[in-house]
Amino acid sequence: MSIPKSFNKNSSISLELGSGGKASWEFFKDLRKIMSYTGKWKNTGDDGAVFDLSPIMSVQDGSMNINSGLPRRSAPRNDNLRNDNSRNDKLVFTTDAFIIEPLFFKGGDIGKIAMCGTINDVSVMGAVPIGISLSFVIEEGFPSKDLEKIIKSIDKVSREAKVPVVTGDTKVTEKGKIDKIEITTAGVGLAKNIISNSGAKSGDKIIVSGNLGEHGAVILSHRFNYKIKLKSDCQSLVKEVQSVAKFLNVCKDPTRGGLGENLNEIAEKSKVKIVLNEKNLPFKKDVVAISELLGVNLFAFPSEGRFIASVPAKDADKVIKKLQKFNPEAKIIGEVEKGKGVYLKTAIGGLRTIEMPQGKLIPRIC
Repeated sequence: MSIPKSFNKNSSISLELGSGGKASWEFFKDLRKIMSYTGKWKNTGDDGAVFDLSPIMSVQDGSMNINSGLPRRSAPRNDNLRNDNSRNDKLVFTTDAFIIEPLFFKGGDIGKIAMCGTINDVSVMGAVPIGISLSFVIEEGFPSKDLEKIIKSIDKVSREAKVPVVTGDTKVTEKGKIDKIEITTAGVGLAKNIISNSGAKSGDKIIVSGNLGEHGAVILSHRFNYKIKLKSDCQSLVKEVQSVAKFLNVCKDPTRGGLGENLNEIAEKSKVKIVLNEKNLPFKKDVVAISELLGVNLFAFPSEGRFIASVPAKDADKVIKKLQKFNPEAKIIGEVEKGKGVYLKTAIGGLRTIEMPQGKLIPRIC
């Protein structure tokens, strides 16, 4: 086996590998060249991996089959699960680590983003989150009052989204060994049908659940002491996604790497071309201003409480109407065509390539 580019003897780990964009995407693919074993898990390159539980579920009542050698018990229950005859027999599993700077920002903190980020990664796969694991690594001397604020934020999201924290761990390291606090989460959910990142089809409309990039703009404005009226878009997406899940061919939350990375990923995996309309770009003036002021690619600005979706044209208006009950800024921003790549149709009718973002982008954004 040849050595992946990210791990040749002359290379070292750079910030851009963790900032989203092309470098992160290539790094992930290199990791998979080494860790290639996935067992019976599917969708291991999506926001969450999927395990099909149907072989060990009883057809009659959804209980665990005693012939499988596993304990017989009722199927996992959660307040979010729909009370109908459908069987949620696809297990979705995801994990994430959070090292955001600053820890507290307009609209949230590291605790809120840790919960929302993991809940959303499960949700955009079409699953209903049923539980979260959460671990802290804390620097010696970290203020107890700050830790209490973070824990209260975690509890607030947990109760509002009806997704409990069910297990976890805490470690404390010597002062100076880490920067304040790091949180690692993992989440599981159940789905009847999985929404894959590779499902976009020619003729689909590209939809956003609201304006994008506000989280990135807030974090950068704090770091550079630039005042804006925005607050982070960080929030749970469970209810929004579930309201339209059956209509979606693709669903992704554009966190690190922003709209640019995520649309390029969808286009590549789906083997399609995506064309955005410049007149409908989902960015507020403050986000555009921060982008221009700091010279950061607008299409790399992350969101932590929005999703982008590929939807059949016949269902697009229906989906928009449902999403606008949650956020009036939900809209169609483009369409899917035959071909490859991602493009912006300009106001004068030309096409400009939107490439996978490159460089250091915005480190420690989540």
